[in-house]
Amino acid sequence: MSRLRIFADHDGKQPVLEATDHAQIAAQLGARGVRFERWSASAPVSAGDSQEVVIAAYGKDIDRLKAEGGYQTVDVISLHASHPQKDVLRKKFLDEHTHGEDEVRFFVAGSGLFSLHIGSEVCEVLCEQGDLISVPAQTKHWFDMGPEPSFVAIRLFVNPAGWVAHFTGSPIASLFPRYEVPSGS
Repeated sequence: MSRLRIFADHDGKQPVLEATDHAQIAAQLGARGVRFERWSASAPVSAGDSQEVVIAAYGKDIDRLKAEGGYQTVDVISLHASHPQKDVLRKKFLDEHTHGEDEVRFFVAGSGLFSLHIGSEVCEVLCEQGDLISVPAQTKHWFDMGPEPSFVAIRLFVNPAGWVAHFTGSPIASLFPRYEVPSGS
């Protein structure tokens, strides 16, 4: 189940708001400039399907976002607990950083935890299958896929170079909960 928890940026222990209702999550994030949507596939998608099949299944929504946001590149990333570089990849995303463009992720399968440092708040967003999140350019954030990652996500980029991070050097991410992927996810 998707979840939003909002914390004061100095207290990663006690959320000031918690929501699991998708409409409430979308409204809270929307008020902070963050897009959060639910998508459905237009055709069945199965584990192991090619990037082309996965992208085609969500083509209508992808085309809408490309038209709205000028995205040029679309790809699919898939990480599982057996990936030999899982620890290195997890660490890469755990520190607070920004991007020069929106970070757009749609979860085809599995889950991941985005934490957005907006003003004096940290919005922790558990994204699961069917969730699209678009973190606005220059928004400080970090991502945790958990110690046993399990997700397939569609990524959209304006910059054909793809994911380019600018790390803030802040230790804030270490003050907030890490993601422990639920068993069976």
